[in-house]
Parts: sequence; structure tokens; C-alpha cells
Amino acid sequence: MNFPLLGQEALTDPGARLRRLWEVRNIVVMPGVFNALLARLVQFEGFEALYISGAGVTNTLMGLPDHAFISLPEMAQVCGYITRAVSIPAVADADTGYGEALQVAYAVRTLERAGLAGIHLEDQVSPKRCGHLEGKEVIPKEAMVAKIRAAVNARENPNFVIIARTDARAVEGLQAAIDRAKAYLEAGADAIFPEALQTPDEFEAFARAIPAPLMANMTEFGKTPYLTVNEFAQLGYKMVIFPMTCLRVMMKAAERTLETLKQCGTQTPLLDQMQTRAELYELLEYDRYLSYDKELGE
Repeated sequence: MNFPLLGQEALTDPGARLRRLWEVRNIVVMPGVFNALLARLVQFEGFEALYISGAGVTNTLMGLPDHAFISLPEMAQVCGYITRAVSIPAVADADTGYGEALQVAYAVRTLERAGLAGIHLEDQVSPKRCGHLEGKEVIPKEAMVAKIRAAVNARENPNFVIIARTDARAVEGLQAAIDRAKAYLEAGADAIFPEALQTPDEFEAFARAIPAPLMANMTEFGKTPYLTVNEFAQLGYKMVIFPMTCLRVMMKAAERTLETLKQCGTQTPLLDQMQTRAELYELLEYDRYLSYDKELGE
């Protein structure tokens, strides 16, 4: 019997699997996760890919805002836990690449070896800011091109997906974002992620101008209007991420839980809102581990 924790029998090349999804699906829906348990739930619920949010990992692991506090080793460790727990492809947020071109190359090697299908790199000045906040700055286009070339040359498997994110819409305007995306494609990026576009017309214009798989960010309380998965597909996008949706709902539920405990002195009013012990054990394949442990002792 193979050790069940790995869960990688059917996924020897996650980048190839993600690329295949681009071919056979109108759009790939990628819920955002920040740990392995939530990643298991995403897979359990039938999603075919997931997204590892840099903000989510930073917020939950460190209790800090998304201002480039997370280090490469910390992010790679979390990514490794997640990819070993699931068999669906995972794309991770690599922020600005943890430095300049040389550091980007090292980051790509490190994150690729964590079992990811791919990463995205952004063209913000470091330390970066949340893509939907004011006050962002972007590096010169030529500097980002150098980072993308370094990333492409550093990957060990050509199927490992390099997604170039541009935050230029909020700083330089839509046309500048399109021009940057074209340069990033020429540098070897496999897909493009235009961050914080502000209308459906902008998403459509960007898609018409950029002949590549495109990623959309359907975050909450940001610059982008609430569009459905089908609407993004119709506008020409192949991936849509929901990076913080689960985290925001979970935190609001935790807030209400703590209020109930404080007011009532018991959790019993919350029982019907909980995942049961049996449901958690099913998700974690508890019985499978027990059987394997018994088998090892025979």
C-alpha cells in the first residue's frame, strides 16, 4: 500500500495538468486557500485547481497585513504542505519574486520543488501593497521583463506555469497595462494576470488585446465589480481566483462564535453551524490512516 499522505499518484506533473484544464474547460475556478486542511476541502468539494493566497498565508500564519512580510522559505513550506495534501494543481502567489532577477530565479526553483503547478509574479515596487488598495507603485517595464526571463530560464520543468501579473492599471492606466502584458508575453510568460481592472469593458478590452490564458481576481470589497465565473469566461478569461473568500467567511464565523461563547458560556447554540467530527474525519481520511497503521503492524 502506498503511503496515503502523498496523494500524488495521478499527478506527476501539476503544471501540465493545469495547462490541460485550460484546453478542456471554458474557465478554471480556483478558490483561495492558506493551509492544507482548507485545500483538502476545496478538492473534496470537486474543484479542479486551487490558489494559494500570499495575503491569506501572511494573515493567518503571521497575523500581519499583506505587505511582503512572508519569506520565501515560509511560503514554500506552506505550499509544500498544501501540494502534498491534494492531487489538484495549485498556483501560488509569489509577490514580487522576493527580490530582483537573481532572487526571482531562486524563488522559482524553490517554489517549483514545493510541488506547485505554477506561480504568479507582479510588477509592483517592493514592498508590495494589496492590489486593490491605493498607493501602489510599479517597477519599470524593463525590470519586470528581466524578472520574467529569469523565472522562465530558472524553471526545471517547462510545464511549470509562469503567470505575469501587472498592477499598472491603477498607476499608469489600462493601455499601459496592456502594453506591459505584451512585453511580458514576449519575455516568456505563459499567462497574464491583470490586477484590479474596474469594469467588464476593461476586462473585455484587455482580453481582446492579449492572446494568452488570462487570470482574473474576483476578490471582495475591491476595485473589480462582482462578476460571475461564466461572465469572466465570456469575457475571455481562463482562470478566476477567489483568493480571500473562504478566509473572510471563516473569520466572520469565528467572530460570531466568540461572541456566542462570551455571551452564552456554551457552544451549544452553534452546533448546527459546525462541521461535525465525522465530517472532518471523512475529509482527513481518518479511517484510511487507521487501516494503514494496522497494516504496518501486521
